[in-house]
Amino acid sequence: MVKLYAVGTAGSGKSTFVGAFAEWMEVQGFRYSIINLDPGADELPYEPDIDIRQWFTLPEIMKEYGLGPNGAQIVGADMVALKIDDIKEGLERTSYDYALIDTPGQLELFAFRESSRHITEKLGDEDAMLAFLFDPVLSREPSGFASLLMLSATVHFRFHLPFVNLLGKSDLLKPEDRDMILDWSTGDDSLYNALREQDDMRGSFNFEMFKAMENIGTYRKVIPLSSVTGEGIPDIYSIAQGIFGAGEDLSAD
Repeated sequence: MVKLYAVGTAGSGKSTFVGAFAEWMEVQGFRYSIINLDPGADELPYEPDIDIRQWFTLPEIMKEYGLGPNGAQIVGADMVALKIDDIKEGLERTSYDYALIDTPGQLELFAFRESSRHITEKLGDEDAMLAFLFDPVLSREPSGFASLLMLSATVHFRFHLPFVNLLGKSDLLKPEDRDMILDWSTGDDSLYNALREQDDMRGSFNFEMFKAMENIGTYRKVIPLSSVTGEGIPDIYSIAQGIFGAGEDLSAD
């Protein structure tokens, strides 16, 4: 059983990705369970099997504790950890090959709260991996792509889990922009040169930093993802099966 956490900045397409992955699993005849960990979600493009909103929502937290949206989101992120035993129990009652876990819209609420480490450890991190979604609009600028690349590396360092980088909503990009971003992610000099041309090196972001990230495995090619066409989803499945399933396919029901 694989636990796949969708992480990324707000608007990168995490929930849409989870919904599309679930649809693909359904077509393949594979078993899956969906967990929503975002108490602030208004509408979701899927029907969660376990939904943190059954215990509390962001408006309820704001009302009970007299907080604004930002404060309530922080409190809510920590409250998720308090419900982890209930979430784990609910997950154990389901029969699944993959647990698709949708994390809060604000990346820092998952990546930089100690409660999130507690969540991944409690659910079991021996068969867990991260899917980090790159925002397609921000990725069009060299400095934006480099920032997301470093943010992805930071999340990886925080959780020490296998991970894959995805270019979210890639179908919204012009073909030339999409190709340019994929070229930047190959690990050669293209991103470095693009940053130099943009004059965004800031003095310390140098070529050696890129090479260091590449050597430790955090600088890797992004996989273009489209929740509309399904592009990229079989690749993510193949990577996960290579890590956790010895390269073997799941058996369809």
